[in-house]
Amino acid sequence: MRIVDTIPHPQLKISIFQMNGKYMVKFEAGPYEQTYKVDESDIGGLGELKSKVTDEFLVEVAAAFRLMHGGNPWKG
Repeated sequence: MRIVDTIPHPQLKISIFQMNGKYMVKFEAGPYEQTYKVDESDIGGLGELKSKVTDEFLVEVAAAFRLMHGGNPWKG
């Protein structure tokens, strides 16, 4: 797996990886992470993939992080 790009964001670390015919977009916030896998044949390249990471999509990512944090059984 190799990192091919990053997307700047003030609160999240967003990395894009490529491996075995797939792109993986990894979002990290504190101790939590989400990874979305996209087959390379389903997308027109790295530029198109990055264009899919819209503000609206990031709202959904942030909501999932809030759910993870609220339901974390390891949290004290």
